[in-house]
Amino acid sequence: MIEQPPVDLAAIRRLAAEVDTTALCDAAGDIRVMSSALRCRSADPVLCGRALTVRCRDDFFGVIQAIERAEAGDVLVVDGGGRETALAGELFARVALAKGLAGIVIDGGCRDLRFIATCPLPVYSRYVTPRAGTTTRLATLAEAVSCGGVPVQPGDIVIADQNGIVVLDPGRAVAQLAAAAEVMATEARVVERLTAGATLGDCLNVTAHAERLARGEQSRLRFTV
Repeated sequence: MIEQPPVDLAAIRRLAAEVDTTALCDAAGDIRVMSSALRCRSADPVLCGRALTVRCRDDFFGVIQAIERAEAGDVLVVDGGGRETALAGELFARVALAKGLAGIVIDGGCRDLRFIATCPLPVYSRYVTPRAGTTTRLATLAEAVSCGGVPVQPGDIVIADQNGIVVLDPGRAVAQLAAAAEVMATEARVVERLTAGATLGDCLNVTAHAERLARGEQSRLRFTV
């Protein structure tokens, strides 16, 4: 087996603080984007960290095990099968916050929104429901799971903001984040031009792109600033 190079988590977090998920999607067309059905339930939607995965079905004992195992900076990614059962709530969020986790993402339900809604720990879920699961089954920890319709491996980089949740291969994350930073720098120049009175046609190859498409040629809409 080929040994993978170490992941520079400090660089990843530093770059992630300067970009958003829209720029990441523009920079990396094959990036994994979780379903928009997973919505932020807490006060802060912004997170970046390593995935600690757990798979469970209508039973949240495995989530307790995962939180106990988690380290500061981890994102707890819960594959709950998209079922409408609460797999986490206030107590889980309080412990995760105290341990310095980067966030919790649940493809299932959460509850206790009276606390969660004001909690600074980013918490995402597919459902909000008062009905909790059981605590009688061991879960699968730190293995490949599916969350929000995309595969997630332990150690993958999970990034979220107001636009949604994306998952990056840790070995490619720095390069993708750097490319996203370039996208945002270009967009900043466009915003400056638009603020000064320019139109989109002044900032994009709109005319040339339309002419090539009309001729049946391949073309790409791109910024010209």
